[in-house]
Amino acid sequence: MPDLPTPKDAAEAALFSECWDAVLSYADLCTAGAEAATQLATEAFALGMREARVTDAATARSAGRRSRLPMIPLLLTAVRTTAAAWEEGGQGHDLDPDLRLWLNSDKAARYTGPPLQRPLALRGLRDLQEADAALLWLAEVEALPLSVVARRLGLDPALVGDELAQVRSLFRDRCHRAHLDTPMGADCRSYARLLDAVTRSPAADVPADLSRHLATCVDCAEAAACLRPHGGGLPAALAGGVIGWGGLAYLERRRRAAEVRLGAGRPEPADADRGEPGAGAQRARAVRNGLLVAAVVVSLLALAVSLMPFGGSANEAVSSGDPTDSSPVAAPGPSLPGLTGRPTTASPTLTHAPTASATRTGGDKNPGPEPQGTSSSTAATGSPDPSPAACTYSYDLVNQWPDGFQATVSVTTVEALGNWRVGWSFRDGQKVTQMWDASFAQNDSRVTATAADYNKSVRADGTLTFGFLASWSGRNSPAYGITLNGHACTRNS
Repeated sequence: MPDLPTPKDAAEAALFSECWDAVLSYADLCTAGAEAATQLATEAFALGMREARVTDAATARSAGRRSRLPMIPLLLTAVRTTAAAWEEGGQGHDLDPDLRLWLNSDKAARYTGPPLQRPLALRGLRDLQEADAALLWLAEVEALPLSVVARRLGLDPALVGDELAQVRSLFRDRCHRAHLDTPMGADCRSYARLLDAVTRSPAADVPADLSRHLATCVDCAEAAACLRPHGGGLPAALAGGVIGWGGLAYLERRRRAAEVRLGAGRPEPADADRGEPGAGAQRARAVRNGLLVAAVVVSLLALAVSLMPFGGSANEAVSSGDPTDSSPVAAPGPSLPGLTGRPTTASPTLTHAPTASATRTGGDKNPGPEPQGTSSSTAATGSPDPSPAACTYSYDLVNQWPDGFQATVSVTTVEALGNWRVGWSFRDGQKVTQMWDASFAQNDSRVTATAADYNKSVRADGTLTFGFLASWSGRNSPAYGITLNGHACTRNS
């Protein structure tokens, strides 16, 4: 007679249901193909579960209270750790080339070096109670509605908004404390108190000398994003500080996934035959059709691996200092098996077009790595001019911080496209520095974004979307003169 599952097995099965799509989404960013993505996600899931068990066992043995990262960011850091092990073990050819460069740079060393030199957001999140950190991550990075967050964490839906505001304040306090503890030069130290003051109020003006300093000092700019919880930059600060490479691209994917799952965003045309949603659901179906077989098979494998007993120690250091809070703001709710009632599905978190998905799952061809959120390339030249199409567009400012911002461009085409090129102009001298889901070139104020290999085809009445980072100074007016394949688009009302 087979052994019956234990409550611990059931808890880990529930965690798998909640976390697998997030792990697979980031693993897909880190690799050059679907097969490698599912392998990386599976190994990372097992590593993350092992680290969680080791940490929880140490907490149970200790007289004080220790905290660790909540499960999703813990598993995402396990993806990064596993990718580094692949690079060191000779399996780096399966990773994204830009990730390989990052893994061999000083930027990656920050995440495994001395604790006081690690990213501020990572230190601040670790210093929160796990329940508070989970509330902050699910609401800010995973972009889940507060009602869903409350249900997942067992919180009162009527109070979860107030609790989130308190947790944001706690996170800011922890980051401010960590910033003061960070070894820094005299120039940065002289601005520390002023930086704390101007980030406390959304209406406070940034003095010109501090603005110039933030434009040249990466560490202080990182601190400013963490210390300003009300400015819209907190999700990017958390994703970039905790995950590292590809953090902004992951953030964008999770927001798109939340929109598809929950029906958020602009209404899209329905399929006349089935009454189904339009472009958003088409993208979700493309992902499911392209990766369903691999995801289901490997999901079962990952689940089996995650439920096996593990030994050994965690690969990533866990802070041993006792938090000063006696209890979290977001007190834990029911036990883990009751955290979710959703079935395990292949979640629509990946953004490949159908042709790319079919190629990647077929195993015969590899279209190459997709552009990620931490790299940019110049637009391809010399290719035939794609056919024109009537279009509408939306330009959304996602985040903004001193001297930098993140934006998303979405263009809906009336006619089907076999390739696309989107152009626009800036009024205030903004300069694009990175782009994902497209490549770019900029000539003075004019920017041209060109389709990636995997998203060239767009169906009639379909929507193409890409995001970018850019710098700004003084003013940051929205883009204007947006065109699709040389033809002017009108703005969505």
